[in-house]
Amino acid sequence: MSTAKPSSPGVSARMSRQARRDTAPEVAVRKLLHASGYRYRLNQRVPHMSRRTIDIAFTRAKVAVFLDGCFWHGCPEHATQPKSNAEWWRQKLDRNMARDAETTAHLVAEGWTVLRFWEHQSPVQVAKQVAETVDRERFDRGARGVGGDL
Repeated sequence: MSTAKPSSPGVSARMSRQARRDTAPEVAVRKLLHASGYRYRLNQRVPHMSRRTIDIAFTRAKVAVFLDGCFWHGCPEHATQPKSNAEWWRQKLDRNMARDAETTAHLVAEGWTVLRFWEHQSPVQVAKQVAETVDRERFDRGARGVGGDL
């Protein structure tokens, strides 16, 4: 692993202020799901993995929803590569993507259905796909009703 660091204290400070929770795309999707009667847990810890959380978790249906930022998670359409301190950024973003893949593989091995979306995707379409998946998993697992996933 490289010893490269952020290019300046200002960059480091800006990075530390980046929203990790309750981003606009997350809030929009959650509002749509809640208005449709779905109940979920927020920032649920990934079972048996420290320091990892699921953005929106339907624990009984075992559906994990992640809304990934295009820059931080390497969106194939919108990711950019910073020019300043390029090596450090490439390593940082590669580690983020590797951590995402590891988390997904771990959850799948634990019996979860994992849905990953990009921040630029339509909240309406994301909520629709989440709802369809949750309904299917509830049916397959024998759970009843739309609400009350907790």
